[in-house]
Amino acid sequence: MTMNKLISQFLHYLSVGRGFSPRTIEAYQHDLNKFVEFLESIKKADIAIITKEDVRRFLSEQAKTNGAITRARKLSSIKSFFKYLGREGIIAANPVSDIEAPKLPEKEPTYLTEAEYQNLIATVRREATPFYLSRDLAIIVLLLGTGIRLSELVGLTLDRVNLEHSGRSIKVRGKGDKERIIPLTNEVVSVLGQYLKTRPDVSSNHLFISRLGDELHARSVYGLVKKYLKGTGIKKTKMGVHSLRHTFGTSLMNNGINIVVIQELLGHKKLETTRRYLHINNVDLRNAVDSLVLTKQL
Repeated sequence: MTMNKLISQFLHYLSVGRGFSPRTIEAYQHDLNKFVEFLESIKKADIAIITKEDVRRFLSEQAKTNGAITRARKLSSIKSFFKYLGREGIIAANPVSDIEAPKLPEKEPTYLTEAEYQNLIATVRREATPFYLSRDLAIIVLLLGTGIRLSELVGLTLDRVNLEHSGRSIKVRGKGDKERIIPLTNEVVSVLGQYLKTRPDVSSNHLFISRLGDELHARSVYGLVKKYLKGTGIKKTKMGVHSLRHTFGTSLMNNGINIVVIQELLGHKKLETTRRYLHINNVDLRNAVDSLVLTKQL
């Protein structure tokens, strides 16, 4: 079977079997196509003869034009592809399982302070048209109040939303098709309840719907969040939907919530990922040290 045929099968699996978004599928396809181009250049069209050294040579070639983040993403795509081939019994051994990703630079995520996210909510109330007000407000408040990903938000269905007092929560399907239940605050419940009162009775079971009554797509949510963030006048780099997720994690940390609990709520596989949401400044460090009492005799 040709390499391109194997890639087509893999992408179909990601789409149907894993429920990945079209945008994510396109990214995998782009990365794997680049890998195939390289393999063709070194006359290796047979998947069975590809070695660890071939992949390393590919990454070395990519380093001439791509940064560490892009190369790490391409390696991740290749690893996922070979893992799939191994699971399907197409290859006997995985040549890339122990190749380490390029070291990525540490970047502090963009997040909103309490005053800034209150400004964002006020901006939605001020700028949203009457038709979209309850829906857009519910989207912003839910993102801020739960820290869910964009894909998790657009995938939410009515049967996964519980606004009853005894079990106020949402059930989302995250990365790796893993489900988690996130409790809702009174404020989030109230805003969602107001939205559901105005939500048209349509056949779509998705929580958030478009003006036409079908499911609201990720690109639409991305656009409306960017629009309202711009309306706040806040000048921060790379603000978007993920900034609201960072805001949720940071707010929990600032309120003294255990990092393992934050990891569970955000659906992080590794604790190291959650640590990126923690923003420790010099004042925090000074207050921490000053709180220590070694002896009362000094």
